[in-house]
Amino acid sequence: MEALYAALAVVSLSFFLFFVKFPYFLHDCVFIVKSLRVRSKRMKFRKRLPYYTVLDCFLDAVQRHPHKPFLVFEDEVYTYQQVDRWSNRAAHALRKHTDLREGDTAALLMANEPHFVFLWLGLMKIGCSSSLLNTNIRGKSLMHCFLCCEAKVLIAGAEYSSAVCEVLPELRDRGVSVFLLCDNCDIGGVQSLKDKMDISEDGHVSHTLRANITRRSPAMYIYTSGTTGLPKAGVTLHERIWGGGFFQFLFGVKHDDVIYIPLPLYHAAGLIVGLAGAIERGITVVLRRKFSVSHFWSDCRKHNVTVIQYIGEIMRYLCNTPKRETDQKHSVRVAIGNGLRADIWQEFQCRFGVKKIKEFYGASDGNMGFLNYTGKVGAVGKANFIQKKLSPHALIQYDPELEAPVRDSRGRCVPVPTGETGLLVCKITEITPFEGYTGNPEHTEKKKLCDVFEDGDVYLNTGDLLRMDHHGFMYFQDRVGDTFRWKGENVATTEVSDIIAVLDFVKDVSVYGVQVPGHEGRVGMAALTLKEEHEFHAEEAFSHVTNFLPSYARPRFIRILRSMELTGTFKQVKTSLLKDGFDPDRVTPPIYFLHESSKSYIPLTHTLYNNIISGEICF
Repeated sequence: MEALYAALAVVSLSFFLFFVKFPYFLHDCVFIVKSLRVRSKRMKFRKRLPYYTVLDCFLDAVQRHPHKPFLVFEDEVYTYQQVDRWSNRAAHALRKHTDLREGDTAALLMANEPHFVFLWLGLMKIGCSSSLLNTNIRGKSLMHCFLCCEAKVLIAGAEYSSAVCEVLPELRDRGVSVFLLCDNCDIGGVQSLKDKMDISEDGHVSHTLRANITRRSPAMYIYTSGTTGLPKAGVTLHERIWGGGFFQFLFGVKHDDVIYIPLPLYHAAGLIVGLAGAIERGITVVLRRKFSVSHFWSDCRKHNVTVIQYIGEIMRYLCNTPKRETDQKHSVRVAIGNGLRADIWQEFQCRFGVKKIKEFYGASDGNMGFLNYTGKVGAVGKANFIQKKLSPHALIQYDPELEAPVRDSRGRCVPVPTGETGLLVCKITEITPFEGYTGNPEHTEKKKLCDVFEDGDVYLNTGDLLRMDHHGFMYFQDRVGDTFRWKGENVATTEVSDIIAVLDFVKDVSVYGVQVPGHEGRVGMAALTLKEEHEFHAEEAFSHVTNFLPSYARPRFIRILRSMELTGTFKQVKTSLLKDGFDPDRVTPPIYFLHESSKSYIPLTHTLYNNIISGEICF
């Protein structure tokens, strides 16, 4: 008996020591089992002929529960069956009034609303892909995004008529069919669409119209700022939708949950993780036109929301509101998103009582992602041994001065030790492909790194700096290159520079992002040199950036330089500019701040600087 007790003690001690060393072992096992289930499902989808798309999943949900609410928007409720019929109307109307056929593309310039979903599904029903235009872009950027996908049709929300009119002459010259989502339209060359959908038949759309769609067919184009230049159209194949479409399943969302989506549907987070994920789960979606601090919790209470989507900025805004007795009077149990700082994470959970925060890392133009399935505060995800096998990746040394990975004497990239920050690279394989950017082979190739660890291997350069701890948790640190992130959007510094350089008093310009205490990401700042015998015109600069740049891309600070520091190969040196930030004690005047009420850039005084740092002035 004593020998048995001794053996039990040894076994118990062994288990104790094992779990001390590997505290997340059970979490890993549960997640791996779920991941293998997802992989099995996706392999079955591949074997089905024709390929099983998210549209097919939606149609199956219509058959299972036709009268279950699918979309809730403001005071409107649409069941699965009603959404199916409205998307049929969209499909029939587009077939009748356009020359769209299987394999073609239509561009959507629309905010979150039910008709976005009707058209997105309707286009898939006739075998067409959607080009999802960011509703903040205008002029040159808008036209560029439209053209790079070779779209035949532009469909815009009525509120974007002025944006359409800016590019209408060129659209007409190219023979593009342009529609506004309204009942009547008196703009020459533009047709109304809502009235046509209202009177269209809502019967079944023949599957023969999409008979040739495969897993490799483009489903949509989602735009990213990338690292340089104008926005780029990342291709999302039908199979790729399932990559983010299963996130809700992996995070424990159930069939009776209700998800709240205040994120724009033109981004992958809102459309793929949010909407497509909801379709996979067969749940109800509460759709918000645009995130609203004042309506967030009242919406959640009114519609019995149990799952919310977020970006880090949303959580910060909510935490900055005055505390109320009703803060924890809601049914939300899960929050899914990314970009949440550790301090806001803890404050949000403590104040609002949301039990589970499910953070993830990914990009619409990336080839892999991480999920924080344990809920570890501050981590964007966790790498486990199965993922490392199926999706080879590494953190490598990066030289910010050369803006390139560090290579050793053999020309190979150098992995960083555990706990140190490195550039995330992911191997491009059949399981983790990189589809690139439509109509932009140059930037597609720029995203690739060759001969990383051995001859002939090819990795995707994510452009993101991450750190991994000894348990495998990944922590986002920063972006590299000529991109910064602000208000949940990637901002290409070269695009902003090109806009500012048009001003007739500007000789040279360098744009970069600077950190502001209490804010996620980096806010835009521009350093200018002026042409000889020219002065800085603050009101003209304000008018120019507000007319040609979306709010998130406008430089909030402008500093004037005597000369621009350049490298030996004539590249701008931003290192010292980044270190100086917008601190008037570090920056040689003049430095200006974008002041919206004055409709001008105004001098940044110490008082104004202190008000920004203290949070009295919010962006």
